[in-house]
Amino acid sequence: MDYKQAGVDIEEGYKAVGKYRELSAQTVNGKSAGAVLNEIGSFAGMYSLKEFFGAMEEPVLVSGTDGVGTKLDVAFKMKKYDTIGIDCVAMCVNDVLCHGARPLFFLDYLACGKLDANIAAEIVKGVAVGCRETGSVLIGGETAEMPGFYDEGKYDIAGFCVGIVDRPKIIDGAKIRAGDALVGLASSGPHSNGFSLIRKVLPDLHEDFGGMPLGLALLEPTRLYVKPILSLMEKLEIRGMANITGGGFYENIPRMFKGALDAIITEGSWTIPPIFARIAAGCNDINCRGSEAQKTGAELIATNAVLKKQMFNTYNMGIGFVLALAPENVQQAIEHLDGMGFPAWKIGSVEKGAGMVRFA
Repeated sequence: MDYKQAGVDIEEGYKAVGKYRELSAQTVNGKSAGAVLNEIGSFAGMYSLKEFFGAMEEPVLVSGTDGVGTKLDVAFKMKKYDTIGIDCVAMCVNDVLCHGARPLFFLDYLACGKLDANIAAEIVKGVAVGCRETGSVLIGGETAEMPGFYDEGKYDIAGFCVGIVDRPKIIDGAKIRAGDALVGLASSGPHSNGFSLIRKVLPDLHEDFGGMPLGLALLEPTRLYVKPILSLMEKLEIRGMANITGGGFYENIPRMFKGALDAIITEGSWTIPPIFARIAAGCNDINCRGSEAQKTGAELIATNAVLKKQMFNTYNMGIGFVLALAPENVQQAIEHLDGMGFPAWKIGSVEKGAGMVRFA
């Protein structure tokens, strides 16, 4: 018996790496062209920090790692693989961004039971798109073929991002004060969180959802907030930031506070997207579909306090990223973000408290 007979196709791996190399090269441009010292296929990726010497008082590297979770199962069932790589990048770079860091480079880890170079390349294509849109470089990664461990046709992907920020400019919530405003940026849907529940309560991925299969709506990739936020940071002071991921509002917004503060969320300050109403209807085993289910779900969120808390404790509910700002900067921030294609609203304020989220 040889390695191929054991289930690992080395030639398919070589084919995949060749495709990755081309995708990685597409992420190298501008300043990164001189910073990347080698290419995909080496034992490790190398990135020079020379451009930051002297340009920053004290350069600090900021790192983050995450995966896509069970959203992958929706991609497998819909046979659509080109967006989950974007999700993987977004989950990492949006976290790093919360501390004011600009993403520099990204590495991915792809695992499967039987490697199909074309499918793997579709997944990594999404990674490359996410890197290009955030100004970072796909500098390396790993593809692991593990027959008998993963089912054939199943893939898992995780990633690791490194960014940089000048230490005096680190955003850690220390400047947030009672009376500050909370500004929320629109999400593109559930992003990459809560899919273990979604897969249980929305089993028919081909159900019509506004003229498209529900599964495709659920695969809308996580929004990448890097460019608009870095741009906004050049115009005004951002005192705190929160990436609304697993745990929704209740777990993530307090993570940006350093003092004894509460987040007061203004109900009705933004419109909750229909996808969350559809999920809410599914959570309550509502025997209807389509627009009727969405209407029922919206009513449940508005009237059922237990369900509402569950939804806001699991999903972003249409707000993917939250900023803490001085009140006088809110209008300028919203106009700037809207102008860059990222709808934003004043969704609440900060009060003295104990690290809680309250709705009013």
